[in-house]
Amino acid sequence: MFKVKIRDHIMIAHSLKSEAFGPAQQLHGATYVVDAEFGSAKLDENNIVIDIDIAHKVLKKVLEPLKYKNLDDLPRFKGKLTTTEFLAKYIHEEIEKETSGKFSGTLKVTLGESHVAWASYEGKINA
Repeated sequence: MFKVKIRDHIMIAHSLKSEAFGPAQQLHGATYVVDAEFGSAKLDENNIVIDIDIAHKVLKKVLEPLKYKNLDDLPRFKGKLTTTEFLAKYIHEEIEKETSGKFSGTLKVTLGESHVAWASYEGKINA
């Protein structure tokens, strides 16, 4: 399996309104390191998995609406628990939309919440 991984980051605020989250029920900030890892069993006609520049531009475009935002205020997340796992899947789905026709293979999105905690979502993407 061939893999290409790119990285960016986002700074957000949110609250997790469930007893399961203790003090994180209150509004708090998070800085996530966001890795997008594209995989393919074979290289395309240009001997690449995905053009790295395209991958960077796509990730930047997907993250831009989230940067420096309180996720509690965004209509798309109304009533949602915007956990790290939830956000990994959301970012995966947005990258999938943006790479339609440009990439076919697997995509793993990992959000690093701190130096000791990460969450990921991985799935197939079809061109």
